[in-house]
Amino acid sequence: MINSSKRKLKINNTPKNILQMKKITVRTIMTFALLTVQLSAFAQEMKPLTVPHSWKNETTLVYSQMNKDKRQFFEYDIATGLSKECETPKAAAVPVTVVKNGDIFFIDSDGKESRVTATPQEEKNPTLSPDNTMIAFTRDNNLFSVKIDGTGEVQYTNDGSSLILNGWASWVYYEEILGRPTRYKAFWWSPDSRTIAFFRFDDTKVPMFPIYDSKGHHGTITETRYPKAGDPNPEVRIGFASVESGKTVWADFDEKIDQYFGTPFWNDNGQTLLVQWMDREQSNLVFYSVDKNSGQKSEVYKEHQATWLDWMEEIKFGKDGFYFVRDFELWEQIYFQSYDGKILNRLTDGKNWGIKLLSFDEVNRTIHFTSRREVSVRNDYYVLSWDKKMIKNSVTKLSSGDFNYTMVLLSPDKKHFAAVVSNLSTPSKMVLLAAGKSKLLKASEIRTISDTAEGVNLSGLPVAEMMYITTPDGYTLPGTVIWPENMDKNKKYPVIVSMYGGPNSGTIMDSWRNPSADTKLWYKEGVIQVGIDHRASGHCGKEGMNFIHRNVGTQEIKDYILWAEYLVTLPNVDKDKIGITGFSFGGTMTLLALTEGADYYRFGVAGGGVYDWKLYDSHYTERFMDSPQTNPDGYSATSVLGKVSKYRSEKGSRLYITHGTGDDNVHYQNTLQLIDALQKAGKQFDLMLYPGGMHGYRGYQGEHDTEAERAFWRRHLLSK
Repeated sequence: MINSSKRKLKINNTPKNILQMKKITVRTIMTFALLTVQLSAFAQEMKPLTVPHSWKNETTLVYSQMNKDKRQFFEYDIATGLSKECETPKAAAVPVTVVKNGDIFFIDSDGKESRVTATPQEEKNPTLSPDNTMIAFTRDNNLFSVKIDGTGEVQYTNDGSSLILNGWASWVYYEEILGRPTRYKAFWWSPDSRTIAFFRFDDTKVPMFPIYDSKGHHGTITETRYPKAGDPNPEVRIGFASVESGKTVWADFDEKIDQYFGTPFWNDNGQTLLVQWMDREQSNLVFYSVDKNSGQKSEVYKEHQATWLDWMEEIKFGKDGFYFVRDFELWEQIYFQSYDGKILNRLTDGKNWGIKLLSFDEVNRTIHFTSRREVSVRNDYYVLSWDKKMIKNSVTKLSSGDFNYTMVLLSPDKKHFAAVVSNLSTPSKMVLLAAGKSKLLKASEIRTISDTAEGVNLSGLPVAEMMYITTPDGYTLPGTVIWPENMDKNKKYPVIVSMYGGPNSGTIMDSWRNPSADTKLWYKEGVIQVGIDHRASGHCGKEGMNFIHRNVGTQEIKDYILWAEYLVTLPNVDKDKIGITGFSFGGTMTLLALTEGADYYRFGVAGGGVYDWKLYDSHYTERFMDSPQTNPDGYSATSVLGKVSKYRSEKGSRLYITHGTGDDNVHYQNTLQLIDALQKAGKQFDLMLYPGGMHGYRGYQGEHDTEAERAFWRRHLLSK
């Protein structure tokens, strides 16, 4: 997925390596890591960030912080307000499996390590059963299990090859559906540890894309089964491997149908698997309940949207049905669906977006969740309550103040919650608030437990301010601006606009951003730094996103031009020195800015972009564009390659293009075709290639990229 807000965004005042994980536990870990990285630049000035970890009991919060390379844990008594260091919570010490030199090792909760496998082949993705007695894994694209003592190995499939993948994801599923954090894992233990559900992929018809690596005497070729827009996708079967019998039962789906399967969910009883099915057009979603013993399926939930729809990720399972988040009414709402498919109730209203379901209590009929419900650039914390008949539902806001709430952790008695809060002008701090009838806190009272800015003088730091524009058709779009240090109100300054631009991947939030080295550099050197979003970024719900259906990039650049028209009205903006930069989807938008928006955007840095949507993968591209076969005019109209004549290098505009030649996500092919088109049109540009570089540059390549981009901006915006 080319979603740099998740992985590869290059914005001067936004961290580059944000990863939004699908699972709450992984998301929490990564949020902690991200926030720690954010603070690292000011390690000498700012205090370490503390984050909620768990509740020891109803009045004792356990939190953690990173001090250098060590993670420390503390207990906070909410009655006394005192903290003390404590040992690593026992819950944090759980059995794990690791792979060393291709073999599996088991590490128990006491840290004792034992070898499980010793084979010449490489074992991958070892996964403990819920009862911690067995390990499932793949080897040579076949599915296996073994006891933790290394005995009782069972092989469930025998047809694994370079084209037949059992429990190991085909590339497009790894990238777009299951997600890179899965590391190609495509199998799932049942809650009772008696069955392993898995996907079987047949890549026979999927075209191979070669990626050349220049290292060594002759170089090497990596062959990836990569379906581009309109290409055949992998055929998929869903199997149930019985731990007891070693036999596999196949779910009742026809693998020959052009379809997708999303991440499945086991019912708590371990008897049925809830399977998400989607058609190739990605406008129909069906939730099936599949019996593991027979493979028979029954329809539980069905949804259609005229444009496209996304996989169901926010879901909680109850006794008689499940609670989930969908956007088919143009904003996200929480719904209840009975397992028999007869009842569908909407439990919320309003303009929710980015809902994350946290605490779920079906007995007391409550769901605690975060959402951008009242302000599109801030997450607040709420509790949803309903009556037995789901007629009288209510949403109560529990958060307080003009802050963005993250890492919310509710106490066991649901009377208090801890969270990390911030806004553009307030550095991150960990706080405690009342969630119910508290004897220790007043309603809406915010008690600060730790503050990263305590005792720190924040004056002189580049701090962003929020700004807004309203489109002619009534959509309000957010942006941020950082003014130069000691700005002269009578002087004109150059501008660097940073953006990403992908669907539902807005980067503008009212949250603290520790200034990066680049942010501080341009602040001191006299450059106005701007961040912008468009109507399809998520701030305007699904209604705003629907504008881009079958014409990705067209509406987005119109909104970016509106932003430019606003910027040039500001008294301190040099209208002849507006630059724009982005990576991945942002690279695509940078090219559109210097072509369709050439009246305003004169300079640009584009990295790793898609320059013709026929060159990107099937699942992501066709979600928004449909296929090249059904939407040829749309693909032609949105291709950057056909717009290069509008780029004004002959009038002083300048484009700087970067790409990693080893990029397995957005192929270097995109840049090769772009520079060919530019050369044919007689356009001048700058180019930097990173040999073997992936989708985002690391190590010495990342350092080189940073310095090269700085030099570009100094040359063209500051005449240095």
